[in-house]
This record gives sequence, C-alpha cells and structure tokens, in this order.
Amino acid sequence: MTDAFPSDPLAAFSDRLAMLAAEAAARVVSVHGRGGRARSGLLWAEGLVVTAEEALEHDDELSLTLPDGREVPASLAGRDPGTDVALLKAETGGFVPLAAAPPAALAAGHVVLAVGRGEHGPIAGFGIAALAGGPWRSMRGGRLDRRIQLGLRLDPCAEGGAVLDHAGRLVGMAVPGPKRRCLVIPAETIARAVEQLRTRGRVARGYLGLAMQPVQVGEVRGLIVVGVDPRSPAGLAGVLLGDVLVAWDGGPLGTVRDMLARLDPDSVGTTVTLDLIRAGRPHRIPVRIGERAAA
Repeated sequence: MTDAFPSDPLAAFSDRLAMLAAEAAARVVSVHGRGGRARSGLLWAEGLVVTAEEALEHDDELSLTLPDGREVPASLAGRDPGTDVALLKAETGGFVPLAAAPPAALAAGHVVLAVGRGEHGPIAGFGIAALAGGPWRSMRGGRLDRRIQLGLRLDPCAEGGAVLDHAGRLVGMAVPGPKRRCLVIPAETIARAVEQLRTRGRVARGYLGLAMQPVQVGEVRGLIVVGVDPRSPAGLAGVLLGDVLVAWDGGPLGTVRDMLARLDPDSVGTTVTLDLIRAGRPHRIPVRIGERAAA
C-alpha cells in the first residue's frame, strides 16, 4: 500500500487494523433464516459454525454465506441459551481456524476489533476492552469464564462475529449487551459449549423440580416453593409446598436467579444442602441435583 507518509504511525496502525479485519473476515460467515434477519457466525472447525443463540430464531431453514460468497444450507446441531452459543453444521470446506488468545493476555484498555459479515461484505468495529473481569453468570444461568465488555456499539449484523486482540487472536464471539454495547462470549467458554453441543446436541443443566417466588420472612429473604414435582430430585428429597428456601450449601438465596445460576452444568449429579424454613422452624435437606430434560 502506497502512502504519502510511510513513517506515519497512525497510517501504519490503520493498515494493521484493516489487515486483521481481512484475516478475520476470511473466517466469518453470514447466517440467514426464514425471517430475513442476517447475523454473523464464526467458522469454528471444518463443517462447524458458531453463532449467537439469542439471535437465532427457531428456524429449520438456515443458510450461510461463506467468505468466498457461496451460499450453503446449514442445520442446527445444538444451542445453549445459558452461554448464548449455537452450533451449526454446514459444508464449509477446509480452513485454518483463528488461534485463540491466551485468557490472561487481555486487560481493560487493550485494543480489540469486532468483525462480522453484513449484506455488502465484512463489517468491523474498533475499540478497547472496557472490562476484562473474572467468571460470571449470565441472566439465563450460564457460566462464562470471563466477563468481557467492549467500548464500542455492536452493529446488529455483527452479532455472532469474531472479536480479536491486537495480534489477531480470537478473544471470543460478539453479542449485544446493555444499550447494544458489545459483550464477548470468551473463546474458552465457546469451546466448552461446542464440545457438548457437538456430541449431545445440548448443554446439561441442573434440575430440582421446583417453582419458586421471592419472599421475605422477617429479616431473611428467601424463595417460597409454590410448585414441586413429587418425582423430581427436590420432591423425592422431601421439599414441600410452602417451604421457604433460604440457603444453598450455606450461601444465601434471595432471588430465583440465584438458584438458576447454581443449576449450571457442573451441578448435575452433585449433592447440595438446602436450608429452609417450614412452619416457622428451620430445616436442612440434602438434595442430589438431577439433569434437566431436553426442551
């Protein structure tokens, strides 16, 4: 590329971003459904594409526009609402996947690049990592290895696209957060979800068999049981209608979200102790967590 100021650091930086965007675009596809809404997807491995689960409507007529412009049919291999990861199968052909960035390499203030594919070709957004924190739980109960928020607004077409670090390595998948600020599903979280989706078609979730509502009992917040399946893990363990759950292995339970967050894939098959109030008296019940049936 010819430039009137070859030593201009801003021009060199701009060219570097354009090069990284082009390299990522060679691994980013456009995902189409019957509704006509296009979003992006990431070529993960030959025959496999990752995209954002929340943007994926319940379509049975999916197709992809590949980086070379070809349109190919796709099928849903599995979806995990908790981590916002959906896995598609398609004839992608061979390619070299993006190398994953080391998790410890990203810190707040580092330069990042979000790359998707729109109607007219690749689209890119440049910014910084506004937040690079530790593990967290999504609103839908998924366990994510890191909380990464970017200082840029996400183009709707770029949802499901790639987020790169300064070296062109994959940080994760772009999804919209509050006010369309870009959040990132970390690459290591995607890898864990893909393995289960590829082999089982879904990601296991813990199951108690309870319907609950928040309630205040004196100075203690808890969850009152308003429904219980007698054949479920909680029902078989002896939890009754009207019981107020106040703690899980000693940790307080103030909202239904607190409970759902604990029913992650790692909880299946484990035994936990539920502290509850029954008729004004404290009780303690061990419960072995089951696996939620496929929807």
